[in-house]
Amino acid sequence: MTSAAKALKLVFCGTPQFAVPTLEALLAAGHEVALAVSQPDRPAGREHQLTAPPVKQRALAAGLEVTQPEKIKSNAEFRSQLEAIAPDAIVVVAYGRIIPPWMLAAPRLGCVNLHASLLPKYRGAAPIQWAIAMGDAYTGNTTMLLEEGLDTGPILMQETMEIGPEQTAVELFPLMANAGAPLVVRTLAGLADGTIHPEPQNHEGATYAPLLDREDGRMDFRLRSATELYNRWRGFQPWPGAFTALNGKKLIVHRMAIAHESYASRLGFAEPGWILAEDGHLLACCAENTWLELQEVQLEGKKRLDAADFLRGNPLTGDARLG
Repeated sequence: MTSAAKALKLVFCGTPQFAVPTLEALLAAGHEVALAVSQPDRPAGREHQLTAPPVKQRALAAGLEVTQPEKIKSNAEFRSQLEAIAPDAIVVVAYGRIIPPWMLAAPRLGCVNLHASLLPKYRGAAPIQWAIAMGDAYTGNTTMLLEEGLDTGPILMQETMEIGPEQTAVELFPLMANAGAPLVVRTLAGLADGTIHPEPQNHEGATYAPLLDREDGRMDFRLRSATELYNRWRGFQPWPGAFTALNGKKLIVHRMAIAHESYASRLGFAEPGWILAEDGHLLACCAENTWLELQEVQLEGKKRLDAADFLRGNPLTGDARLG
């Protein structure tokens, strides 16, 4: 931390790996993290072993005090703990809990949140996934002051990031987490010295990124073009992914690509959902007479296979359809 920057007393609220780079950046900047707040340990893995969330693990490794309240809205013990700390700011990154009014009012600089979109676009729980799924060419991080509405608070700083045409959510998550960490540090410095002034959001331009549902991964070949299905597959990694049905059995598509234009021009018009095997390639017709190449698939109860191996064990009939 430079001599001009002021060390702040902070409470940090976060749970998954996405929040860890920000916690590390705050510590590296010389701030005092008086308390780390994370969600309770949850069962994880095939053995369903009780596992501490990544933020808790990193905080304990740094020698920080950690608390994991199941509820916070009317938790008198937790409220007393925070009020005794009297933090300059509360930093919230992917905590997964609604911050109650008493907590919003506790720190003198407010509750500073890192949100992985260019607000007011993609308010909600899954902004990275939906930005990719909608085919956006860029996204970004926003720091804002939390208020009672869902991601409606005034904007502090924003930083844009490109989305590569083949980039998946799995690849974009760590890039945005690492880019957001120094943005939070700069935001706190600006709030402390008065050089950053909160700007209200344009609520009329708001869009939403709701929590993903299993059905979001279902491929609708009649409704969506190859590009739309490909973008949704990129965005919905690792879950809910992309799946359809073949001969009444679930077919998961692990890898896909938009088929070369020559396929569409040569094959002519086909009904959406029609599936074609050609020289070890597996092709599916989508809306607007566009085509997807299904490169790696997994039939219900079977191993995941590349298209050529799948077709050797599952020859297609002339009337084969997906969906």
